[in-house]
Amino acid sequence: MSRKLLVYGRPGCPMVPYARDYLDRVNIRYDYVDIYQDQQARERVRQINRGYESVPTIIFPDGSTLTEPTARELEAKLKEAGIRFSPP
Repeated sequence: MSRKLLVYGRPGCPMVPYARDYLDRVNIRYDYVDIYQDQQARERVRQINRGYESVPTIIFPDGSTLTEPTARELEAKLKEAGIRFSPP
């Protein structure tokens, strides 16, 4: 199991930079995948989101997911997953 988060996104989505910026500010390591450049990633996002290409879709080390989260939802999920960070 990976210890990093996996962030799926695509160009032009206004929520993707927001989520990535939040993770950067709280020093969380993650891998980013552009679903327009990776067909398998695109299909995985569709599978997770019932056919929709909703991004950002974030995969946590335990396999759980979060789609289009607010900062509060992302912070709560990081805490729930036991991922240490310093809130901004």
